[in-house]
Amino acid sequence: MFLTRLTLDLRHSAVRRDLADAYDMHRSLVRAFVTEGDEAPPRFLWRVEPEAVWRAPVLMVQSIVEPDWRGFEEKGYLKRAPEAKEIDPARLIQIERYYRFRLFANPTITQQGKRYGLQTEFEQQAWLERKGTKCGFEIQNVLVTASDVVHLKNDTICLQQACFEGVLKATDAPALQAAVEQGIGPGKAFGFGLLSLAPR
Repeated sequence: MFLTRLTLDLRHSAVRRDLADAYDMHRSLVRAFVTEGDEAPPRFLWRVEPEAVWRAPVLMVQSIVEPDWRGFEEKGYLKRAPEAKEIDPARLIQIERYYRFRLFANPTITQQGKRYGLQTEFEQQAWLERKGTKCGFEIQNVLVTASDVVHLKNDTICLQQACFEGVLKATDAPALQAAVEQGIGPGKAFGFGLLSLAPR
């Protein structure tokens, strides 16, 4: 699995456009994985990191297939060369081990066939705990460091966003590995679901 850190150049108009709408950002990132316009891209996860406002925006991209960022570098989209590394979730994740984590997610509940965003911190943390039961981890402590509504495609799509940061314990290594590889929750094309882990 490949993890890439991209530092974006705000002087580029496409960067400003993409940061303003996750739908456009996803369309741009797809170009790192396909060579033909009608080619179906492989699944990948991404998020904009919560950096200080005076710093250049940073994007994390995770994929099974190695991306090709040369087109982004040539067009001046990036402020510096991509920082990429290959990671092995099977080696990273060990049962009963503790990890610091970060997750940008779209916490929702489905009622009568419709999906609704969860807005309160209590609801969002309860959602994460339920996901942990299915995804092989147990929350030790967590903070919701950001929560707001993301507007996409000229406000035709609105998604609830929550940024979770804290410590979790691995309780089921294969399930947690699958969660890292596949992401957690809905809205993955729009910058949600990427679970980052760092051993304590």
